[in-house]
Parts: sequence; structure tokens; C-alpha cells
Amino acid sequence: MRKITVLIVDDSALIRNLLSQILSSSPLIAVVGTASDPYMAREKIKKLNPDVLTLDIEMPKMDGLTFLRNLMRLRPMPVVMVSTLTEQGAHVTLEALAYGAVDFISKPKVDVANRLNEYADEIINKVLMASTVQVRTLDAAMLSSENSPNSGGTSTAKLDPIITGSPKKQMNRSKAQLIALGASTGGTEAIKYVVSKMPASSPAIVITQHLPIAFSQSFANHVNQASEMNACVAQHGQEILPGNIYIAPGDKHLMVITKGSHYVCQLDDGPPVNRHKPSVDILFHSVAQNVGSHAIGVMLTGMGVDGAKGMVEMHDSGAINIIQDESSSVVWGMPGEAYRLGAADYVQPLERIPAQILALKA
Repeated sequence: MRKITVLIVDDSALIRNLLSQILSSSPLIAVVGTASDPYMAREKIKKLNPDVLTLDIEMPKMDGLTFLRNLMRLRPMPVVMVSTLTEQGAHVTLEALAYGAVDFISKPKVDVANRLNEYADEIINKVLMASTVQVRTLDAAMLSSENSPNSGGTSTAKLDPIITGSPKKQMNRSKAQLIALGASTGGTEAIKYVVSKMPASSPAIVITQHLPIAFSQSFANHVNQASEMNACVAQHGQEILPGNIYIAPGDKHLMVITKGSHYVCQLDDGPPVNRHKPSVDILFHSVAQNVGSHAIGVMLTGMGVDGAKGMVEMHDSGAINIIQDESSSVVWGMPGEAYRLGAADYVQPLERIPAQILALKA
């Protein structure tokens, strides 16, 4: 069986060696080379034609973000960024994901050798997953965005369910008061797209996106800039109000509870669920229990199965669920599992999801 070939680009010899050892430990991966700067990387890409690139953000001669932009215009390929767990690292990593990077690996600032090895399985899985992604050129992605509903208003065309829900469920359903959204790999850009189409008068949106805590505020800022709604990192006890977006912090589970006649954010410091904290399953379970048929569930692109069982609970409680289809997902893990479990009422490509939400919320 042919192995996935990887080129590691990092100015640190230590990181190059560590990533080489971790990735080479998988029988499915062959590290075909390393490079200490983008100029060396450019020559090795031409010579070695790797399947996947791991790319450091902070490098001499040319920073990783500039190199990524050039790469995505001229020779698009799957890229996994290697970033530091800092606020600046978070901002640049989110920019890299916007330019077409598939995913990122967090590089700890201290005890790098031990900390990276702790996440060896995750690093291997991210590279293997990246190798399956069809990457478009940056020009094509920008052209698609310019021609999408995002640039000229949300389409109001009739949106039929691919999975037809019970007519009784549809008729008895009350007006939506809350939108619960879960995502992982590829989700930062998918979320920004969805919220960019939501008017300021929309019901509140609660979001669990798998990201480290160091990235939470930067991600909230990116979401806030993309939307007419107001986005923030959720706070414990914060009242959930229409026109606002509440994002789970990267080190706590986000739950929705009722307090009198209001919905309130509750943060939980319990153990990871499905290896994730925050977990989409925790959010969706709380919405099923406390919001029920007043909710719309949305599952976007993501690796793994987190959120699928919670989405089944939402479906059974009377909520209407939308999942992103396979063709528009970076990876159809989480939405695919929700589909297989029968949790979906609608399966839509990303560009149709905002219109689908708006059609259901009235």
C-alpha cells in the first residue's frame, strides 16, 4: 500500500526531528524531506511532490503565512500549520485556515519534546486526514466566495429536505428561539460563512468549535467581524439573547440551561467527552433537554464523531437539524456520523445552510 508522503517545513531543528519521528512511526506515512525555510521548501516541493506539507508560521526569510498564500495560488496542496499556543499564534493560524490550510498542530512553548509526543496520535490523524482533502487554489476559493450567496444576499429558493422529517413534527414545531451549532476540522471558516449571512435580528446562536483556549478570543473576534450579530466567548451565567453568538471557551464545555423564562450559558469543567473539551455532544445534549422543539441544530464539517449522539437527542426532542453535506465538508466525520444515526432533517451544502436556517426560524 502506498504511503502518504510528507514534507516538514520548520526553522527549528528540534521540531523537524520530533515531527519526523512522530509521523514516521505510522506505517501509513513516509516523511520524504524537511526544510528550514520557505525557499528550501519550494525547491523540495518541486523535487519530492509530497502529499501533505506541515508548515511553521514563524520562519526566517519568509513567514509561513506569506508562503502559504503563494502556495495556494500557484500549487495548492494540503497543508497542516504548526502554530504556537499564543494570542498572536491564534490570530495568524486562523488567517492561515482562511487562506486554505486544512488544519493545525499546536506547538507548546515549554517542554516541547514531551508535549508534542503526548499528541502523537492526533498529529498523525490530522496529517492522514489532510491527505484526503481536495484543496482548491486561493483564487478559485475567492472567486467561489464572491459568486456565492454571501456576496449578494441569501438565496430564498425553496429548500426541500433531503431527509423528510415527520409532517406532524414540522406542523407542531414552535418558532425557533435558539440555534446550536457544532464543528471541528474546517469549522472556523464554515462558521464564519454561516454567521455572515445571519441578520442582527436572528435567534441567539451557541457554538462549540474544537479549538484550544488560547485561540478562543481570536476566533470570537473573527466571527464577530464576519457577522451582523454580536459574537463573544461565552461566560458562565451569561444570559442568552437574540442577535448574539456565544462561543464555547477552549477549556470548558458549554451548556444551555433555563433560569426562569430565560436561557443561560453554563460552563462546565468536567472531563473531555469524545476526547474533546469543549464537546459538541455536551452542548447538544443540554439544548435537547432545555430548549427542545424551540431549537435548530446545525452540524458542520469536522473530524470524528463528537456531537452526533447529541444531535440525535435534539432530533428526538423536536428540534430540526441541518447537517453539512459531504461534498462541501473539509472532512465528513461529525456530520457524516449524525447522518448515519438518523439525526438529520436537512442535508445541505455549506452555501445553502444559512438560507435553510432562515427558512426554518420563522
